[in-house]
Amino acid sequence: MSAPAKERAVTGIEQLEAEAIHVLREVAGEFDKPALLFSGGKDSTVLVHLAVRAFAPVAPPFTLVHVDTGHNFPEVLRFRDDIVERFGLRLHVAEVQDWIDRGAVKEREDGMRNPLQTVPLLDTITGQKYDAVIGGGRRDEERSRAKERIFSVRDSFGRWDPRRQRVELWNLYNGMHSPGEHVRVFPISNWTELDVWRYVQKHDIELPSLYFAHSREVFQRDGMWLTSGQWGGPAEGEETVEKTVRYRTVGDGSCTGAVESDAATVDDIIAEIKASRLTERGASRADDRMSEAAMEDRKREGYF
Repeated sequence: MSAPAKERAVTGIEQLEAEAIHVLREVAGEFDKPALLFSGGKDSTVLVHLAVRAFAPVAPPFTLVHVDTGHNFPEVLRFRDDIVERFGLRLHVAEVQDWIDRGAVKEREDGMRNPLQTVPLLDTITGQKYDAVIGGGRRDEERSRAKERIFSVRDSFGRWDPRRQRVELWNLYNGMHSPGEHVRVFPISNWTELDVWRYVQKHDIELPSLYFAHSREVFQRDGMWLTSGQWGGPAEGEETVEKTVRYRTVGDGSCTGAVESDAATVDDIIAEIKASRLTERGASRADDRMSEAAMEDRKREGYF
């Protein structure tokens, strides 16, 4: 009688993947009309790949939602549309410009539009009657993210109250909510930036070219390298120079900074992240520097 085959040890990435897939399937089972926020960035792209794996061979039962500030990088928007077409997904785009044109939100003097996403997001959730909205928030991004549960209930105004956080034990998630409320869901809440890149490496996931080292005309503001665009800049006294840079996160071009880097491959990026002492948002997101509690204040108002 032959000896039983030795079981292969499960890796940390495989455990995180299994947890995320379990959460996605829970959402499909508990909610009537869930949506998945998709910006074309690395975290939401990994979420899409997880959803595809979770429900194969059929398409994921989630509409993709993108709140487009109008200041997104063209490379990212092209990538977003390619992903939607490749996997045969549904995409709903909420254009912040439409809310500006209607007077529902007001353009900021600094040109930054990330803080303007809250009203379009909440209006879209209400108008489309989404009862669960899945996002790629991670607890290592920013301090207020660490206060979230994986299932995070929002009141009828879309607001987050940390005192209403629910206990989550034994992989049991409570999706109950009152009429008008909805639940935000964070399947990769327990992942780190390094975990995301290791998953990208393991499954050879394509990402927008901005994440890899390239030559770009940039100017420095508040210690960050920003690129010129329709969002404005450089201002008087801000000199444009050519640098080899990459982006650790992508978003509104007016407040998303590049970092100087020669990391042109996934292996290079993993090595760079291991050596970095700055979080991706701390290194490259000006909107999180508006105050010590900038993200938490926006989350209380309904931002993701």
